[in-house]
Amino acid sequence: MPGTLVAITTDRRDAAVSARLPAHGRVRPPRPEVFLGEALVQAVRAAGGVPLLLPPGELAPRDLSRILDAVSAVLVSGGAFDIHPRHYGQPVQGRLDRTDEGRTGLELALCRACLERGMPVLGICGGMQALAVAAGGSLIQDIGSQVPGALAHEQAADPVEPSHAVALVPGRLSAMLGSSALRVNSTHHQAVADPGALRVVGRSPDGVIEAAEHPELPAVGVQWHPELLGQGALFRWLLGRS
Repeated sequence: MPGTLVAITTDRRDAAVSARLPAHGRVRPPRPEVFLGEALVQAVRAAGGVPLLLPPGELAPRDLSRILDAVSAVLVSGGAFDIHPRHYGQPVQGRLDRTDEGRTGLELALCRACLERGMPVLGICGGMQALAVAAGGSLIQDIGSQVPGALAHEQAADPVEPSHAVALVPGRLSAMLGSSALRVNSTHHQAVADPGALRVVGRSPDGVIEAAEHPELPAVGVQWHPELLGQGALFRWLLGRS
């Protein structure tokens, strides 16, 4: 069976971050970079997919349509940035980390187009947040200051190790993972407040939304990083191979 082409969004870092990387005495002026964690690429490959990496930056509607015509699924990856509250009609309320309007614009457009087409889409971490906003929802801008008694959702340990529990209700996600009780990693300070057209299917013990799925369309979002926990079932589902 030939590999399934999957569009995956990527992250970027500016020259100031690149400048901290070692040059070993060579002249290497710092420049912006586009990148994606290899664990996510390998998870897609292991599921039988062929990754098509999309750099941040908004696309013309015609170009976006051409990309979606060429692929079978979309994976909206996480990254070290926040979705600005203007995208869900709110002012800034407290902590707001780095924003990337080019990436946010691309990811929201991809999510909306997938929902309109009924194309399989998986949102991971910040990608789940983008999926919820695209579905008409909104975000908790900062868990630490807006959720009383919240767990530490920005774990200090390596995210290959689980950090807290998640309870799943019956649905597509619990069926593919074969369990209603998970332990997941946690690397976020924002979270979904209103899932819009999605249905909440997972929460952490403090009530923070950790998973959502569309009740009819092939759209799933998880707040953790399954590619670091060996949860290959999510990627097989995305590729239609579960």
